[in-house]
Amino acid sequence: MNTQDAYNKWASQYDTNINKTRDLEAAALRSILSSIPFESCLEIGCGTGKNTSWLIEKASQITSVDLSEEMLAKAREKIKSGKVQFVQADITTTWKFRNQLYDLVSFSLVLEHIENLEHIFSEAAAALKPGGYMYIGELHPFKQYTGSKARFETTEGIEVVDCFTHHISDFVQTAKKNKLSLVDVNEYFDDDNRNEIPRILTIVLRKD
Repeated sequence: MNTQDAYNKWASQYDTNINKTRDLEAAALRSILSSIPFESCLEIGCGTGKNTSWLIEKASQITSVDLSEEMLAKAREKIKSGKVQFVQADITTTWKFRNQLYDLVSFSLVLEHIENLEHIFSEAAAALKPGGYMYIGELHPFKQYTGSKARFETTEGIEVVDCFTHHISDFVQTAKKNKLSLVDVNEYFDDDNRNEIPRILTIVLRKD
């Protein structure tokens, strides 16, 4: 199922479903970004606002973007703050939704649904202030190698969202092409069991 249709359909149960990937990425983002200062943030893939609610504790201004109108509707219901501007947009096109440069651009469980990383990294780099940071939190490619994909259950059966596998080197090499330097890489495991396949990959980049 294409990404927009899938998340529109998933929105009504997204916050209540058991979802280890959603929850572990949220914990990873908080851990990684707690030590990075930022006043302004461009949040890509805000969904129902699972991370937005934490980001507004640190930032004074956030532009929160999502492809799904229904996910955004849930976020707007939950988060009432003048710090946040919610925007519906397709990030595979030109980023007309940004109106400033940001200290931080964050991606949460988004890039697995994007085939062309080059366009996304180019637009993200252009949206960052010099010295600004880019955070990526994704389903680990090792999980994807085993067949794991974003999916949810409906009365009609299991819906699987369109996904693309990006290797760790794909992220790093695309960043280098766009003058984004690697700052940090981390892996997060279910129940912190490092003998198992990691579930979440996080990457922090910095604009040169």
